[in-house]
Amino acid sequence: MERLTKIGKIAHKKSVEIRHSKIGLGFEKLDRNVFEPDKAYPFVAESGVKWARLQSGWQRTEVEKGVYDFRWLDDIVDHMLAAGVEPWICLCYGNQLYTERAKEEFGAVGCPPVGSEEERRAWSNYVKETAAHFKGRVHYYEVWNEPDGKWCWKHGPNPVELGEFTVATVRACKEADPDCEVIGFATCCVDETDFLEALCETGVCRELDGISYHCYQVADRDFIRIYDIYDGIRQKYNPSLKIFQGESGTQSRSDGCGALRGGAWTPVKQAKFLLRHLIVDIACGVELTSYFSCMDMIEALNGKVGDVGSYLDYGYFGVVGADFDETGRSTGEYTPKLSFGALQNLTSVFCNDYSMAKLPIQGTILPSQRLLEEDYDFGKTFHYGFSKPNGSFGLCYWVDRNILTETYEGTISLLVKKGALPGDVRIADLLTGDVYELPEGMVREEDEDVVLVNLPVKDSPLLLTFGDFL
Repeated sequence: MERLTKIGKIAHKKSVEIRHSKIGLGFEKLDRNVFEPDKAYPFVAESGVKWARLQSGWQRTEVEKGVYDFRWLDDIVDHMLAAGVEPWICLCYGNQLYTERAKEEFGAVGCPPVGSEEERRAWSNYVKETAAHFKGRVHYYEVWNEPDGKWCWKHGPNPVELGEFTVATVRACKEADPDCEVIGFATCCVDETDFLEALCETGVCRELDGISYHCYQVADRDFIRIYDIYDGIRQKYNPSLKIFQGESGTQSRSDGCGALRGGAWTPVKQAKFLLRHLIVDIACGVELTSYFSCMDMIEALNGKVGDVGSYLDYGYFGVVGADFDETGRSTGEYTPKLSFGALQNLTSVFCNDYSMAKLPIQGTILPSQRLLEEDYDFGKTFHYGFSKPNGSFGLCYWVDRNILTETYEGTISLLVKKGALPGDVRIADLLTGDVYELPEGMVREEDEDVVLVNLPVKDSPLLLTFGDFL
């Protein structure tokens, strides 16, 4: 990058300054009250995301049978709306008033109310109260969280049971708010296609407006593969379903608990993962993609009531870091990580009106003094073209090396058809936000093409722009 001329930074947009976007951020686990939301709201507002995934917290809301206190959730929803962020609510978890096992599980996690008619009726009443209370403020509801995992359906995941539970929940939502939309699945064991097929065979897809999945994978090609599984389900059972990537992220340090634990994660690797994953999701065509999560916090999926040590399992998934008190609650001065800046860069560029585009660009392989060998083959990169209504274009590209084991920097060369794209060629580094112009020696005209010679390519996304794309 040192051969380029730095001319500025990507101008960040606050969420309220953006009209629409596919990019969201997780704001989960306040059903268990594990972090201080007041200090997190300013970061959400500055992030540029347009969606925030919340968890409803039945046990926190209905402490006395038939009495619903939504004040804690009202505060979150209203802060999000004021910041220009649309909240969507995952309806979960259990309630010790109705389910015996919920008295043992911290936050009643993984205790679905399916064991008796009283439980099912109480859940339906709660869902109706929630949808009625937030009518006009919340449009999307999601049914449960990771019900195909034993940590969230603790008596044993069962696709038929889940299908029946989901159908009942959808109907309760729509009875209270006919205009709302309901998302199902929220599954995470994505290769268990037998489970998904059995779930779909219950007829649940006819009731739903969308389906969601959680994608905790490392390889970029797996992001596409998993999307394709859910797209296949949509095509088979209900082509009108929307697809949501509802949760994905990784730790910023190697001692974090949760999905992808044990990996040699660092703040830089986390930021690269965020960029690569969200761009692939956008290119696949998801309705929205939600990055987990806003805050460093405890995982709190397997905690036992009265045993604090059982849920001091710090995840470090946040784009914002925190300290922790003796109960595991996130406290102290919240601090943005490198991934927070990367998120701001991405949300500020890929917002409002843009579309996927096939650009008149192809790779060519030239000698590269930088590598003391030939260029990297552009055809082997991940690359996506975009256009904006102002006539500008962008080409986002990177080398999909394993983030955990390799770092890559090299060069590529490109042929651009003369006159096909507007001028003012720039390169933006989505990791740092730096914007560069190309020196004269890197742009060469030939008979029918403009040759961009030995451009930098890395294992994190760079954005080549033509015209006022930024």
